[in-house]
Amino acid sequence: MSKVEDFLTKEDEQEIVEAIRVAENETSGEIRVHIEKTTSIDVFKRAMEVFHLLKMDQTQLKNGVLIYVAVKDKTFVIYGDKGINDVVQHDFWDCTKDIMASHFKNGNFKQGLIDGILRAGEQLKNYFPWEHGDTNELSNEISKG
Repeated sequence: MSKVEDFLTKEDEQEIVEAIRVAENETSGEIRVHIEKTTSIDVFKRAMEVFHLLKMDQTQLKNGVLIYVAVKDKTFVIYGDKGINDVVQHDFWDCTKDIMASHFKNGNFKQGLIDGILRAGEQLKNYFPWEHGDTNELSNEISKG
């Protein structure tokens, strides 16, 4: 088994997908999680690449958020699209990253992701509230590389 397959159980993955669904219930923002074993380039640059590969830059309001995790490298990035970055303060994601990092340091990856997702949803609803007719533009499934 690869590091990616060992990172989360199928049950963990389903709980994370459910957290994405719950988080997106109150915002038009789109949240995705991508997990890879490692990256050979700068982790932020890789998160940007994955963001585009997953077509997250094609949401109507440019309000997609990617949580990118490189398992073997023990690092992660929260990457928000232009629509978010245009309206929030530069340290917008710091608290979310801190919450996730504290869980990750204790080996509780599932809870770190769930708490990060739910916090992202809470933050996004302030700037991108759900409105009648909003549709889920992106899959909630965890992608893997």
